[in-house]
Amino acid sequence: MNRISRNQIFFIVAVIALAAISVQFGLLHTRDGMMLSMAGVLSNQGARMIDPILTNVAQGYRNAEHVGHYLFPHVPVQVSGGQIIEFGKEAFYKYNLRRVPGGQVKRLQFGYLGKPYALVQDSAEGQVPREHIRDASIVPGVNLGTRSVNTVMKVMMTSLEYDQAALATNAANYDANHKVTLAGGTKWSAATGTPTADIDAGREAIRASTGVYPNVALLSALGFKSAINNANVTDRFKYTSAQSITEEMLARLWNIDKVIVGKCITMTEAGVASDIWGNNVVLAYVNLGSENMEEPSYGYTYTMEGNPIVEETYWDNGTKSWVYPVNYERAAVLSGITSGYLIQNPN
Repeated sequence: MNRISRNQIFFIVAVIALAAISVQFGLLHTRDGMMLSMAGVLSNQGARMIDPILTNVAQGYRNAEHVGHYLFPHVPVQVSGGQIIEFGKEAFYKYNLRRVPGGQVKRLQFGYLGKPYALVQDSAEGQVPREHIRDASIVPGVNLGTRSVNTVMKVMMTSLEYDQAALATNAANYDANHKVTLAGGTKWSAATGTPTADIDAGREAIRASTGVYPNVALLSALGFKSAINNANVTDRFKYTSAQSITEEMLARLWNIDKVIVGKCITMTEAGVASDIWGNNVVLAYVNLGSENMEEPSYGYTYTMEGNPIVEETYWDNGTKSWVYPVNYERAAVLSGITSGYLIQNPN
């Protein structure tokens, strides 16, 4: 038998060590796609092969047309169903935290388990036909994959925008003190309409219920058009600016941190278009810039941790195409409706 060289011994040891590390950290895959990990062996049912690069593309997708996240910021959850953490006035109270020697420490618990929620799973696949690839024998590059995933994400985010708008513009979700329906001469599109006074009424209704003013005003495209063309608004700017009235100008006029416009539309297969945000204005106090569902806020989008995800690309022989499966588990929820105010029919 031939003597084994020192280099061969080093090579064998390196292979064994690499295999051990792969098993420990879940990097070793068997032939049939089963994954080995510290927890043991996971079958194909329990583990999905994820494309990390394209998953980052999906999670980083942004579209200026989609504004629902300003009312329903995303927060991660680890289960697909449970109860919404809702908030009442107690989340906004000023408490006496002063403690006398030997006295009981004030214990605070904000929010309570309210209505149940269940995440919905949107699943769709992007497709890159063989004819779009220079070399049909290899998997498409990142650029083609990114374009395919972004196309799917635009559709998925439009679907989420529709769900968010349906919650925010449903008058049945608000009590009598937190909504108003304009008609006739009170509409902002009428010369006698008073957008600023209506916004002020909404701001005070939210402050009376929660102790804080709203920091977001979401206007539908129709509501925005009526506001910027109303004499009550234009007269406030005619001596200070010759520019068209913008969202930032309205924010300063109305003392609201963020004024945004919902411009997104949805279209039927017959080609009939409609505004997702309808003919409405929503004022809300929102926990912007945080991923903590325990913070008081008008609403949240509960999102399964790690979503959206892009699964491993595969070849579909029937369509002669590479396919990119995308999954997105989420649910928009109202968590503090007294921190919102709905104005219907401004136009």
